[in-house]
Amino acid sequence: MPANVVAIENDLAVVKSPRLYSIDLVRGLVIVLMVLDHVKGFMAHMPFDFVDLTRTTPVHFFTRWITHFCAPVFMFLAGTGAFLHGARGRTKTELAWFLFSRGLWLVILELTVIRYLWLLNVDYVHAFGGVLWAIGWAMVALAGLIFLPVSAITVFGVAMIAFHNLADGVSSGDWEEYRWIWCILHTGEVFYPFDQHSFHPFYPLVPWVGVMAVGYSFGTLMLLEPSKRQHEVLGLGIALTLLFVVLRFANVYGDKATSQPGSPGPWSVQDDWLFTVMSFLNCQKYPPSLDFLLMTLGPALILLSLVEREPGSVGRFFIVFGRVPLFFYLAHWIVIRGMSLGVAYLRFGDVAWMFGQGERPSEDGLGLVMIYVLWIGVVVFLYPICWWFARVKQRSRSVWLSYL
Repeated sequence: MPANVVAIENDLAVVKSPRLYSIDLVRGLVIVLMVLDHVKGFMAHMPFDFVDLTRTTPVHFFTRWITHFCAPVFMFLAGTGAFLHGARGRTKTELAWFLFSRGLWLVILELTVIRYLWLLNVDYVHAFGGVLWAIGWAMVALAGLIFLPVSAITVFGVAMIAFHNLADGVSSGDWEEYRWIWCILHTGEVFYPFDQHSFHPFYPLVPWVGVMAVGYSFGTLMLLEPSKRQHEVLGLGIALTLLFVVLRFANVYGDKATSQPGSPGPWSVQDDWLFTVMSFLNCQKYPPSLDFLLMTLGPALILLSLVEREPGSVGRFFIVFGRVPLFFYLAHWIVIRGMSLGVAYLRFGDVAWMFGQGERPSEDGLGLVMIYVLWIGVVVFLYPICWWFARVKQRSRSVWLSYL
C-alpha cells in the first residue's frame, strides 16, 4: 500500500473506540463491494443481464453475484448497530426516536439526493425506492418493535423472512385499487401514484423489515464474552448456510419460479459443472427470496466470526468505511456519477443524453477490466476522505453527525 495509506491506518489503530471491530470490518467490506456493483451499473452497459445464464460468462456472473451480499448484510448489521446503539446507556424512548427520525431521513435522501444522482433530473416522472428507502422504513418499523421483548422481535423477524415466499402467488392486481400497497410491501413492481408519474419500489419492505429485526436481536450475541460470541456466531452462520444448501437443493420452497419480476426460477443442471453451480447460486434478489437471504447472511456471519480479533492493516482499511457507512454511500454516488459524466464527455464530447436529451451512444459501455480499475480507483480516492470524517465523528459530540 502507499506510504500515506499505511500512515493513516497506523493512526487509526491507536484510536480507542467502543465499537466492535468485526461489525465495522464486515460492513466496510460489503459497502466496498457495493461500489463495484454501482460502477458496473453506470459504466458497463452490457447488452445482457450479468446473471442471465443463457448469455453471461462466469466472470460476469460472479462479478454480479458477489455484490448480492451488500444489501442483506448491510440491512442486518444496521439492525445490530441499532441494538448496540441502545445498549450504550440509551433508553428505549431515546433509541426509538433516533430510529424513527433517522429512518425518515434516509427515505428523504433516497427520494431526493440519490434519485437525482441516479436519474439527473428533478421532473419526478419516475421515482424509486432503493436500499435507503428499505433501510429507512425498516428503521421506522424497528422504532416500534424495540418496545417488545427481544424474543418477540426475533420471532417476528424470522417469521417474516421464512414465510414471506408463501405470498408469492398473490398478484398485486388482486388488490385492485390498493395494488400499490402490495407493490411496496411484497412484489416491488412499478405503480403509478399519479398520472404518468411512476414509482418503482424495487426494495419492497417485506422481508427487509424482518432482516433488520433479526439483526437487532442478533445484537444480544455481540454482548457475549468474545470467545463465546465467536462460537455462537460461527455456529449460526454454518447453520444458515447449510439450511440454504438443503432448501435450494430441494427446489420446493424458498426460491421457486414465480411471476415476480427478476425471478430466475429453480436451479437446474447445466451443460457443465460451473454453470450448474451458477444456476444453484442464482437466487432471486428482487424481491429477495428466503434462499437469497440464507445464501448471503449465512456466509456473512461465518466471516463475522472469523474476524473476531485485532484487525491487521487490511482489516483497518475496511473498518474506516464501516465506521461511516452513510457518508461513504452518499460520497460514492457523487464520485461515480461525476466519473460517469467525465468519461462520457471524454469519449463522446457530449453528455446531454445522460440528462435525457438525445440518444445514448451505442458503444458507451466499458469493458469489465476497466470496471474493476475504476472500482479500485473510487475506493482508494474515498479512503482518506472517509478516514477524515470518521475522526471528525469520533471527536465531535454534535447530534447531527449521527445522521451521517
